[in-house]
Amino acid sequence: MRGRKVYVVGGGNSAGQAAMHLSKWAEQVTIAVRAPSLADSMSDYLIREIDAAPNIDVVYGVQVVDGAGTDQLESLVLEDRQTGTRRTVPAGGLFILIGSQPHTEWLGPDVARDQWGFILTGLDLPDDPGARRPTGRSALPLETSLPGVFAAGDVRRGSVKRVASAVGEGAITIPVVHRYLEGTPMAAAGAR
Repeated sequence: MRGRKVYVVGGGNSAGQAAMHLSKWAEQVTIAVRAPSLADSMSDYLIREIDAAPNIDVVYGVQVVDGAGTDQLESLVLEDRQTGTRRTVPAGGLFILIGSQPHTEWLGPDVARDQWGFILTGLDLPDDPGARRPTGRSALPLETSLPGVFAAGDVRRGSVKRVASAVGEGAITIPVVHRYLEGTPMAAAGAR
């Protein structure tokens, strides 16, 4: 990102820390925030550091709605959330740090989730009687409360929320699924 104009989307500490890190190399870092302020979502010390950084700007009340470029990102379209006015800005990089909101409602009630909708797996499944979990055995790693259904990546409670970790969990799940299938009556009969 050396010498580029980059955008960081988000208003939390992760976005602020990313902006501070990027400001060491980028010509200009702009934090695009949907909210009217950072005060409710970012630590005071980090807000002060951002305000003091000469090459970091913050734009409030905007969202990224488009981007363009030939071989790489060259521009973004920012939309004012109140007026709907759009403007195109030059951008050589885009970093999105907006938190996470799992979309797991489609799974129905058989797959246990926490209060935020993240899927409970393995040891995170409740141990109490009547809890939704595989019956007659302990849940396998990354197995949900629905026997034979596994979850990996950001949708899982307690995940690291990084691409490399999600890929690793997916890879780990393959032998666990094999282990599950080897223990099922269908697998034992040779029907895989």
